[in-house]
Amino acid sequence: MWKHTGKQRPPFAIEPEAGQESVWDYPRPPRVEPCEREVVVMHGDVELARSRAALRVLETASPPTVYVPAGDVDLTRLVPVAQQSFCEWKGVASYLALAQRPESPAVAWLYAHPSEAFRLLHGHIAFYPGRVDCYLDDEAVRPQQSEFYGGWITDDIVGPFKGDPGTEGW
Repeated sequence: MWKHTGKQRPPFAIEPEAGQESVWDYPRPPRVEPCEREVVVMHGDVELARSRAALRVLETASPPTVYVPAGDVDLTRLVPVAQQSFCEWKGVASYLALAQRPESPAVAWLYAHPSEAFRLLHGHIAFYPGRVDCYLDDEAVRPQQSEFYGGWITDDIVGPFKGDPGTEGW
């Protein structure tokens, strides 16, 4: 059973410096909050999304996941794919691929009918920074080391992160 809830950092957690956040201080269950940075998502030289109204989901041990309002996403560039997953907190996720490459792995996901506790995510789309280029302000986002998780790692976030090699037991 998962014992980390953001109330106490484990001994292996990296100590954050001034201006940094530890993912081990994030809560479980997760929290949704406004993203205060401009979000830009690109595929090559094509802009998929740009927003100053995005949301961050913060969950113990995971880098933030950023959700962009659908109105700030070029939906003509994305197509639904026959893939779903279930999150114990948010509900059923649906996935989106690039319209020009629908057979490729999904680049984004959404919760069309999120649980009541995560209703703020309705009408928002999250992107995998390992599959498209994501930026917070002008900082390039580094992807979480996982095919499943889509956390956004920047210089102000410290881990270690769920999904990194050796974290399977978390």
